[in-house]
Amino acid sequence: MDDFAICPVSTYYQRILLPVSYSLVFLLGLALNGALLWCVCGRTRRWSSTVTYMSNLAVADLLYVLTLPPLIISNAMGDLWPFGNILCKIVRLLFIVNLHCSMMLLTCVSVHRFLGVCFPIVAVRLRTKKLALVASGSVWILATAELLPTLVFAHTGVINNRTVCFEMTNPAGFKGYFPYGLFLIIVAFVIPFLVVITCYCSMLAVLYCRAADHVSNARTARMRNKSIYTLLVVFLMFVVCFVPYHIARTVYLFVRVYLPEDCHLVNVVMISLKVWEPALSFNCCANPLLYFLGSGRHRQQLRAWVWGRRRRKRVQPIVCLVDVGSTNRSGG
Repeated sequence: MDDFAICPVSTYYQRILLPVSYSLVFLLGLALNGALLWCVCGRTRRWSSTVTYMSNLAVADLLYVLTLPPLIISNAMGDLWPFGNILCKIVRLLFIVNLHCSMMLLTCVSVHRFLGVCFPIVAVRLRTKKLALVASGSVWILATAELLPTLVFAHTGVINNRTVCFEMTNPAGFKGYFPYGLFLIIVAFVIPFLVVITCYCSMLAVLYCRAADHVSNARTARMRNKSIYTLLVVFLMFVVCFVPYHIARTVYLFVRVYLPEDCHLVNVVMISLKVWEPALSFNCCANPLLYFLGSGRHRQQLRAWVWGRRRRKRVQPIVCLVDVGSTNRSGG
């Protein structure tokens, strides 16, 4: 959008792709993360470290989707921003803060699972609710602190007689934004991504070695295979949602600073960045889906939330009995 000042950039796809995809993410993310918070906060009697991480992740994803309606309207109007400069800064800040909180909390969940699989004895001391609260609070504080400069860089401007809300900064300010943009990519993406890769590769290696070294009964082997499959799905989802967008964002930064006169290249990287934004946003819908589909109890809770009103008389008493029994056995 900020490329119009130098090169004409085609934005017809933004009027269709981003409003439609953001609308779907908004509806699904609002419903799924609302259901997740309902199950976690309303139907869990004893909070564990896992519940603490998942509730914070649901809050981050929920706040993220709540920033989408102004962006949906703006993109549908061809990047016109009718909401003023203050709301532009607030929306851009909340958008990226909650996105980075979600990514960092997913990293915490990966480390949490890594300790449980690879170091089960050490995990008894480290996977505590108190430590989970400290880690989650630190994520919110660090993400907010490192992203506060967004309030300075993001602002409204006029391009071709149209008021727009710059996603990163205005065209003249990209050289000043460039070091900060690289800092965010390294701290908020590269480091968490390397941690996630290390954790999931280590877990997969440990589970695979255990399956090869031990003679297990059918039930144990089935549970281990399910764990390996779940880890692969979660890791693949993380890669698909975050890696392409951040690669496109990095290339975009370099092109805007070092090759701003190459209009064809500016168009290519700009379109690539916008095309991968929906995949990035879909992560906030994938997190609760993986949570609900990860166990039978969570699937029952989701069914109770979706169908409870329609089948209140028959279903609700059964679900409550199952939930109470599962909660007592699992300790929350």
